[in-house]
Amino acid sequence: MKKLVPVCALLIAVLLLPSCQLPEFGAKKMGSKNAVEKTLIDSGENIRVETWSTGSSKVNLGTPHEWKISKSVLHGGRQENVDVVDVDNGVLRFRIVPTRGMNIWDAHTKDGFRLGWNSPVKEIVHPGFVNLDTRGGLGWLEGFGEMLNRCGLASFGAPGIDVVPSNTGAPTEVTLGLHGKISYLPASRCEVIIEPAPSRKIRIRGYIDETMMFGTQLRLVSEIWTEPGSATIHFEDEIINLADKDQEMQYLYHCNFGQPLLDEGTRFIAPVKKVFPRDARAAEGGLANWDVYGPPQAGYTEQVYLMSLYGDENNQTETMLQNKAGDRGVSLTFSTRELPHFTLWKNTTSLNDGYVTGIEPGTSYPMLRSIERKGGRVPVLKGGQSYKASMGINVLADAAAVEAARKRIAALQGDRKTTVDKEPLSK
Repeated sequence: MKKLVPVCALLIAVLLLPSCQLPEFGAKKMGSKNAVEKTLIDSGENIRVETWSTGSSKVNLGTPHEWKISKSVLHGGRQENVDVVDVDNGVLRFRIVPTRGMNIWDAHTKDGFRLGWNSPVKEIVHPGFVNLDTRGGLGWLEGFGEMLNRCGLASFGAPGIDVVPSNTGAPTEVTLGLHGKISYLPASRCEVIIEPAPSRKIRIRGYIDETMMFGTQLRLVSEIWTEPGSATIHFEDEIINLADKDQEMQYLYHCNFGQPLLDEGTRFIAPVKKVFPRDARAAEGGLANWDVYGPPQAGYTEQVYLMSLYGDENNQTETMLQNKAGDRGVSLTFSTRELPHFTLWKNTTSLNDGYVTGIEPGTSYPMLRSIERKGGRVPVLKGGQSYKASMGINVLADAAAVEAARKRIAALQGDRKTTVDKEPLSK
């Protein structure tokens, strides 16, 4: 009888794609013909554009929507010398931070509705002011305040000790910090590509290296794009193994929302296959209200729920956070093949202490890497291979958009059962 290959192994094998010849930062990865291209940052060419802008008044994309994209540098306090790229597509405006892992700081609708949260960290803190090793590996929190953080690339999740081979090959203990390093690494190259009709895509591409001698050699090529008049921000990312040897990688989108979207009665809606608590704290109350949010509560201790989701025949799925009234929301669309593990972080503490929730698709759960490795949830890239992940953040600006998303999610769930496990993750 032939030995069967586990399904999870087959899925990971499909995702670990052979990489093509990788361009150096000084080389162009071309957009479509007739695209408008602008390099904003390039360490290989010693380029850093301080200020720049373009938009519908300069580039005709054949759309009725006015749009604009601009580059600037922040000054003052701990945000000194941070590069930002502001995108306004006529319906949605959002801020990208190349200095901080190509993260998204926040977003606003045309009528002023803000997506993001009110962190105790008010500035977009430059990585130079953050010590990731402080407080036992919790230094990542010293600058945490954005709507979307990328977590990885070598690891993400809880800080702690892992064992890896040293430069001599001997097993060596290393300390891993909270959620890895990518969120505090600056882009070595950042470029804008504006494509003409019929695409009309506004693309911002960043290249970020997480590398060291005798250690991690991974590159993130991140592409963020939108279209004039669109209520969606798209992410198309590729993590590349720059080494000739095998390397582990982990990747997670940490999407964070607070008021006004998050409030008492806000609900999380998803086509859930299985949900279970991260720990005893999350298991309190029998998981009766794991998908419903309470009001701000001083002294609240975070609760985290881990889950797997159903998808359609193409492995596409959708999750939604909707307000109590059902007239505002945000949904995430992604592939359960690329991002098979989902985390819901509830931190409904007082407003001044950071009232926020995180909805987080990833390659694994945010546990210690050693736990995730044992559970078979840490992909391994062979030399030169890459892993691709994509996601859409869809802003639901009215009751009709919220209801349409609810119906799509209900269709994904169908009559399939949701299993609620009261026991925390064991492996």
